[in-house]
Amino acid sequence: MSIEVSSLLHSGYSHPLFREWQATRSITKSALMYPIFITDDDDAKVQIPSMPNQYRWGVNRLQEFLSPLVERGLRSVILFGVITDSSKKDPRGSMADLNESPVVKAVKEIRRLFPDLVVACDVCLCEYTSHGHCGILYDDGSVNNAKSVERIAQVSGSYALAGAHIISPSDCMDGRIKAIKSKLMELDLSHRVAVISYSAKFASGFFGPFRDAAGSAPSFGDRRCYQLPMNARGLARRAILRDLREGADGIMVKPGTPYLDVLAEAARLAEDYPIATYQVSGEFAIIHAAANAGVFELKQHVMETMHGFMRAGASLVLTYFTPELLEWLDN
Repeated sequence: MSIEVSSLLHSGYSHPLFREWQATRSITKSALMYPIFITDDDDAKVQIPSMPNQYRWGVNRLQEFLSPLVERGLRSVILFGVITDSSKKDPRGSMADLNESPVVKAVKEIRRLFPDLVVACDVCLCEYTSHGHCGILYDDGSVNNAKSVERIAQVSGSYALAGAHIISPSDCMDGRIKAIKSKLMELDLSHRVAVISYSAKFASGFFGPFRDAAGSAPSFGDRRCYQLPMNARGLARRAILRDLREGADGIMVKPGTPYLDVLAEAARLAEDYPIATYQVSGEFAIIHAAANAGVFELKQHVMETMHGFMRAGASLVLTYFTPELLEWLDN
């Protein structure tokens, strides 16, 4: 049987090291960012039923929680606030950036305990508003984009002043990147606080467990008028390009697995920027459920999803599997 020399591929991945060389981007500990939930009960450690091995943490438990992960090589975290006392919520999300805000306190504590750990703050109002939407509303229940952007920029500034390295707005309001960058310039912090935008964030059913964890489900309606439609590749392109024009230092695609085509497109559109993707709570819960049912082995499948993200063009992956990956990457 005659075979063309140019058809011989197997030799190029016949050895484990050769197979590693085939990667466009390698999975490293520095490519992982761990999303964590910070609650308003400073001493809390509360399990999240829909998310295996994940907890809401009080600020007084952060050293206990993060020390083993930092020792294993954790490089960055992103913080989400959780307000368990609904009486503290109001229409403008005032608790988001008060001094007693769980995120403000957590940023300061993590910076004190772990000076080399990069701290990102998700910026949105849904965890703090009485109506559960991501911005400030008109009387008819629709989103007031202008007032929402002003408020998002204000919260971003407070997190930057607290010591955040990265501001990551997930609210999906038009024009918020320019407003945030302007606020950072006003505070003389634009030279050392980066903005990674949730540019392509889709209205997704995969967010369900997160809303359980953060207590952020809307009290009426949904978020389809400001989060992207699931079929909207063109809108995603426009949102990415808009945020780059407004000064974003990096962009994000969320969720991850169902939108690998958008992730690959983002990597082409923003080839000179860091590209993040978020393996969201629903993806995490589904993988655990399938592994527990014997459908596949957990580690193998998680690693396959990570390779998929990196192959599509990600340079940063937000994932609840970060603790396991820190261990697996050592083996």
